[in-house]
Amino acid sequence: DTNPAVSSLRLYVFNCGTIDVSDISVFSPGVDKGKKKTLTDSCYLVAHPKGTLVWDTGLPDDIAKSAGGKKLSDNFHGRVAKPLAQQFKGIGYAPDAVTYLGLSHMHFDHTGNVGLFPKSTLLMQAEEYETAFGADRAKFGNDPKNYPTLSSNPVTKLAGDHDVFGDGSVVIRRAVGHTPGHQSLFVKLPKTGNILLSGDLAHFTRNWENRRVPSFNFDKDLSVKAMDEQARFMKANKATLWIQHDLEQNAKIRHAPKFYE
Repeated sequence: DTNPAVSSLRLYVFNCGTIDVSDISVFSPGVDKGKKKTLTDSCYLVAHPKGTLVWDTGLPDDIAKSAGGKKLSDNFHGRVAKPLAQQFKGIGYAPDAVTYLGLSHMHFDHTGNVGLFPKSTLLMQAEEYETAFGADRAKFGNDPKNYPTLSSNPVTKLAGDHDVFGDGSVVIRRAVGHTPGHQSLFVKLPKTGNILLSGDLAHFTRNWENRRVPSFNFDKDLSVKAMDEQARFMKANKATLWIQHDLEQNAKIRHAPKFYE
């Protein structure tokens, strides 16, 4: 399989589910106790003249089979309206021909459909790969049974920022804190401008603005440091932050089959 060639950069945005949170204070300890909120779950495809990169893979497509969604934990309930596989079909791209698989981190709502991309080269910070497959994986809530194909993906382990296509237009930014090897994605679109895809630097705008750190983050100080670092980077590069879980912000963003260029 090959994927359609493009002459300049494109960014497709997919809706990879929603998560109903019964107590949002888990994302901002001491604030919003007992408040409910719905988060969206975003995945992306970057098409570049030299290849393709999928960024995050959302909640598992399987959830779409149950109309009422699926209980993910005591606090989280997931729903998937349209499977990612179907959304790929809708834009004429074959998942198994995608060049690179970029995962911001290993949490279940970012790795749900890694099985669609078994041939893509995984681009991941070395520490994050270790949380997925190392001896301490259970401590990080990771179980390879949930991503059985991922250990067979070719992998480039990163130790910092990584220029995916070698021209500065698509750069993985190391942003550790949420997890030991968390990363964000910087995309320089010729017409739209510069965008930083957040990963889970923050889960919604108010928490970003107030630099609030979820109770379950790996390292609180590093989390704040990563937010500050990326904020400085965005200012220097006139970039806009797209918060991958922010339902309200996401509602204003065009989704596939439309795209940004």
